[in-house]
Amino acid sequence: MGSEDPLKDKVILIVDDEPDVLETVAEELEMSVVHKAADYDTGLQYLSSYTYDVVILDIMGVNGFELLKDAVSRGFPTVMLTAHALTPEALKKSMRLGAVSFLPKEKMPEIKRYLEDIVLADGGPVWTKFFERLGAFFDKRFGPDWKERDSYFKDFEASLQRGELEEPADKDA
Repeated sequence: MGSEDPLKDKVILIVDDEPDVLETVAEELEMSVVHKAADYDTGLQYLSSYTYDVVILDIMGVNGFELLKDAVSRGFPTVMLTAHALTPEALKKSMRLGAVSFLPKEKMPEIKRYLEDIVLADGGPVWTKFFERLGAFFDKRFGPDWKERDSYFKDFEASLQRGELEEPADKDA
């Protein structure tokens, strides 16, 4: 890898109602400046008070989709991190609302690698790498034909293959 860590001194917000998740992510990202919020209101305060290189949001417990809308409207690359909302519907909603990635909490030990991808992509979506790295995980979790069962994912994957979707989300959508 290069001489300097891409996450060194990056300012990252993690919003999750589980203290152990906040601590684990902070430990994994010790090279970064990590702000931690345990609830929706605190997360919203942080979003309106600081500029972030990456925002990481839990879906359940902190009203993550509402925070996602706010973070995206402010131009912050946002990753959804979840255990309980690990469904194709939550993935689709995250994508539609402008998240740049979606990670299962069981992949937290690898979060640094996923965030490096985002920082190196200048905060743009990293869905191609996401599906390369986590496609087999989601196939096992949701069933091998989960993308074929929903036209949104079929169309999205076709667009990725054509190279049309590695652009930041449309802020007006």
